[in-house]
Amino acid sequence: MSTIERARGRIVLIVAHLAGMIDLVALPLWVGALMSHYGLDAQHAGALVTAFLVGVVVASLGFASRFERLSARFWAPAGYFLACLAFVGLAFARDERAMAVLHAAGGLAVGCGLSFVHGTIGRSANPHRLWAIVGLALGVFAIVVLGGAPLLVHEFGGPALFVMFALVMGAAALATAIHFPLSAPASGSSGVDDGRTGGSGASVPLSAGLRWAVAGVVCLTITQSMMFSFVERIGAVREFGVERVVGVLIAIGAVNLFPSALAGLLQYRLPAPKVAVAGPAVQALLASTIAWSSTFAPYAVATSFLSFVTIFTHTFVFGMIARLDPSGRAVALTPAMLMTGSAVGPILGGTLVVHFGYRSLGLAAVAIATIGVIAFARLGAAARGSMRARSVSSAGAP
Repeated sequence: MSTIERARGRIVLIVAHLAGMIDLVALPLWVGALMSHYGLDAQHAGALVTAFLVGVVVASLGFASRFERLSARFWAPAGYFLACLAFVGLAFARDERAMAVLHAAGGLAVGCGLSFVHGTIGRSANPHRLWAIVGLALGVFAIVVLGGAPLLVHEFGGPALFVMFALVMGAAALATAIHFPLSAPASGSSGVDDGRTGGSGASVPLSAGLRWAVAGVVCLTITQSMMFSFVERIGAVREFGVERVVGVLIAIGAVNLFPSALAGLLQYRLPAPKVAVAGPAVQALLASTIAWSSTFAPYAVATSFLSFVTIFTHTFVFGMIARLDPSGRAVALTPAMLMTGSAVGPILGGTLVVHFGYRSLGLAAVAIATIGVIAFARLGAAARGSMRARSVSSAGAP
C-alpha cells in the first residue's frame, strides 16, 4: 500500500528533496566560500563544485535504472548519511586534493539518495502536484539559505557552510531512515514490481528534434550555473556591499517561487516554440548585465531574474519534449540534461574568470545563448513538423 499520499510521507520527501537539491540553492555561496575563505582561485573553486555535480550525475544514472530493484528504505538514508559524513570532512579539510575527493564522494552520495526520492515522487498518485509541492518548499528553503548562510559564513568562516550542509544531509538521513514512504506498484504491473516501465525494451535513438532539445537545455543550464556561481563574487569585487548582495540573494529565492506557476498559467497563451527561442536570448541579456554592470541596480535586477528566466523557459521546453516523445523516454533524460549543464558551468566560468576576468562571462553567455537559440529553433521546427504529420494522419484516417 502506498504511504506517499499521507502527510508524514510527504514531509519526509520534502526534507530529502531539499537536501538533495542544495547545490542549486547554495551554488554562489559555495563557490564564494571556497574562494574567499579557502584561498582558491575561481578556476579551482569551480572545479571542486563541478566534481560534486559530476558525482550527482554519475550516481543518478546508475541508481535510476535500478530504482525498482533496490530498497529505497536502505539506499536513501544511506546516501544522505554518507553525504553528511563527506560534508563534515570538508568542514575540517584544508588540502585541495582531499577536498576534491570529498566533493566527488558527497556528490555520489547525494545522487544516490535523490534518485530514490525523485523515483518515489514519480510513483505517487499525482506526481505533478507532489512535484509542485516540493518545488514550492525548495523556493522557501532557498530564501532561508540565501538569507542566512552568507551572514553565517561571514561570521564563522567557510567551514560553517559545510557544517550547515552536513546538518541538512543529516536531517534527511534521519527522516528517510525513520519513515521513507512506500510507493504503490507501477501502473500496469499487476502488483508485481519487475523493474520495467513498459515498452518493447528496444533502444531507439532520439530523433533529431529531441537531440536539439537536449543541446538547448544543456546550453540553458550552462549559462545559468556559470553566472549563478559567481554572482556573489562579482558583487563583492565591485564593492556593492555584503548587506546589499545578501539582499539580492534573498530576492532570488523570492522570485523563484513564481516562474513554474506562471508558466503553467500561460501554457495556452504563449507559443512554446517562441518562448523556447526567446529564453536563451533573454538569459544572455541578463548575464551580460551582471557581468558588465559597474552599478548596483542593473546587477541586482538581472541577478534576481536570471533563474526565473531559466525555470520559465525550461517549463515550456519540457512540454514540447513530452509532446514530441509521448513514450516519456526523452523527458526521463531531464535530470541528466540539467546536471550536465550545472556541472560544466562552474568550471567553465572559473577558467574564464582566471584568464580573462569577470566581464568575459558576459561574452561566453552570448556565445552559448546563440547555440541555444539555434537548437531551440530546430526543436520548434521539429515540433511543427510533428503537428503537421499528426494533422495529415488524422485527416486521412477513415
